[in-house]
Amino acid sequence: MGIARCTLVALSLVLAPLAVRAEPVVGQPAPAFRLQDQDGKWQTLADHRGKWVVVYFYPKDDTPGCTTQACTFRDDIIRFRAAGAQVLGVSLDDVGSHRSFADKHSLPFPLLADVGKQVAEAYGVLALGGLYARRDTFLIDPEGVLVKHYPGVKPAENSAEVLKDIAAHQAPAKSG
Repeated sequence: MGIARCTLVALSLVLAPLAVRAEPVVGQPAPAFRLQDQDGKWQTLADHRGKWVVVYFYPKDDTPGCTTQACTFRDDIIRFRAAGAQVLGVSLDDVGSHRSFADKHSLPFPLLADVGKQVAEAYGVLALGGLYARRDTFLIDPEGVLVKHYPGVKPAENSAEVLKDIAAHQAPAKSG
């Protein structure tokens, strides 16, 4: 029994770093954050209270999939604004990298630098031992409640999917 217990303890120590962090729960308040954007301005979730907030995590600035995803949000920005929604991109890249990426692709929304990885961890999206954030998106209602989690999104489809869901949440309930 002693050997089995030691084996179990050793195994748990080896596997603990590989454990997936719990994701926030739909229907609960979204995890708060305070991060700098590409202009060095501090942004918090509370700053956007009263608006729909789209927090999309992506692996790396200026890579093919991340560029596609950012540019689809850029191309749909008028529709997001008309819906009363704020788009926020988040990766582990620093402010300077975000500035270059935003300038190169004329991105009209904040890109938040999570260099300390706390926000990606709070949202449960850290991948490969914290080397990058998974491509997950979160939709937060005007009261700060998480209403939808989109895991492992397709870069070219994510923006349209989120817009569709915002419209569905804003549609008046049909009486039957």
